[in-house]
Amino acid sequence: MTRIIIVSDAWFPMTNGVVTTLAQTAAWLGRFGHEVRMITPQDFLTIPCPTYPEIRVAIFPGRRLAQRMATFRPDAVHIATEGPLGWTARRYCIRHGLRFTTSYHTQFPHYLRSRFPIPLALSYAALRAFHGAAQRCMVSTPAVETELCARGFRNVARWRRGVDTQLFRPRSKDFLGLPRPIAAYVGRLAVEKNVDAFLRMQWPGAKLVVGDGPERTRLQSQYPDAHFAGFRFGEDLAAHLAAADVLVFPSLTDTFGLVNLEAMACGVPVAAYPVTGPIDVVQDGVTGALDTDLARAARRALGVDPQACRRRALRSSWESAAREFECNLVASHPAAPRLVRAGHGEKTYARARAVGEV
Repeated sequence: MTRIIIVSDAWFPMTNGVVTTLAQTAAWLGRFGHEVRMITPQDFLTIPCPTYPEIRVAIFPGRRLAQRMATFRPDAVHIATEGPLGWTARRYCIRHGLRFTTSYHTQFPHYLRSRFPIPLALSYAALRAFHGAAQRCMVSTPAVETELCARGFRNVARWRRGVDTQLFRPRSKDFLGLPRPIAAYVGRLAVEKNVDAFLRMQWPGAKLVVGDGPERTRLQSQYPDAHFAGFRFGEDLAAHLAAADVLVFPSLTDTFGLVNLEAMACGVPVAAYPVTGPIDVVQDGVTGALDTDLARAARRALGVDPQACRRRALRSSWESAAREFECNLVASHPAAPRLVRAGHGEKTYARARAVGEV
């Protein structure tokens, strides 16, 4: 059995694509025969994150994190985030000569610049330092890989995303009693998500906002005609998403946008800007529409075949995504025989790629 530690500053009860991705990956790695240990803020004393109090960040995690590392004796370490736990785990691995991998989930330089006047060059320099010590820095799409390589990253590898197509599936449109067509936004209500662009656009039907965050009070006050449903989970979330006619994804800074795949799995087309993230997920005219005019994209997306959206999502399984993650670990730890023996997913993953599942 292979012992794998995954370190993440993002974890439950947070609801976002990073948490979903890590939870699904850890579960599938367990099914593959690995023993996975998560190190998250739940294990430490935490304080609210400045400017985003809904997020809890670990403080003074060094001693406890070191104890957990030493006790578990991992064959592989993956550091998923660049927060306090991520930096502490990075220092521990370097100090003890442990190889590790990282992943790039969030365009922090752009997020920071949306809140503070921090130059992008400075932020990317910090990220290069963080990820540069890893054997591999995993990214979700070709566009993110190209962007990071242009910024001086030299160890980038691909790790795609999946979707639960049993939970997210076509359902009755009657679930929502709102004027048609319904344009939905699903995600955090925070400044970096650019939700204003969705709520400002001219639309003949209803606008539905599913999610919560620090911007909710302002957005509800400024856009009283929109319908704010708050956070939704599981079957309730899937029912809200499936009842929409189009998902509008206004973010300019996301590296992927997992909700795009979830919408497609429900047979709901996606409207987005042609930027990093959606440009590799949404096929213009087939599973949605990409346009610099968000309202125009949403109107065009209404004409997309829902079955084409569903077919696209069915090619993105979490099992295949977890196999790709596993293969990155195997390639990064050639001297760990137990990891190599357990990493029997290379052939399975190669077959999945051959038939277009990943």
